Amino acid sequence: MSYDMMVFDPAVAPRDAAAFLEWYDAQTEWSEEHEYDDPAVSVPALQAWFAAIVEHFPPMNGPLADDEDDRPEVTDYSVGQHVIYASFADSVAENAHGLVQVLANAHQVGFFDASGDGAIVFPDGTVVIPE
Repeated sequence: MSYDMMVFDPAVAPRDAAAFLEWYDAQTEWSEEHEYDDPAVSVPALQAWFAAIVEHFPPMNGPLADDEDDRPEVTDYSVGQHVIYASFADSVAENAHGLVQVLANAHQVGFFDASGDGAIVFPDGTVVIPE
């Protein structure tokens, strides 16, 4: 099992819950013309978030991955231009949840709690909970 969260570019994400979930579904079809394991494809704020999170939760795949690292903190990231989706091991979910939110705020990106309560949190403090 995994605990999934996503950070996103608030400049392009819809603020309406239903529209956001449609946008999320489109983003997670992974149809952009690039590999999804390299943070270089993301907007600068998401790149900065990624650089900070991987200090604590290293990537499973991509140019920064270490095939010898088998700690539970190793995380599966899917990196798009406007989103980074992270699947954390359940055993580290609580710590990851807090850090993902703190770093999202620090880097002014949005946060979507895909496995939790579904909260959509924008950097300006707006919180949207889908019904």
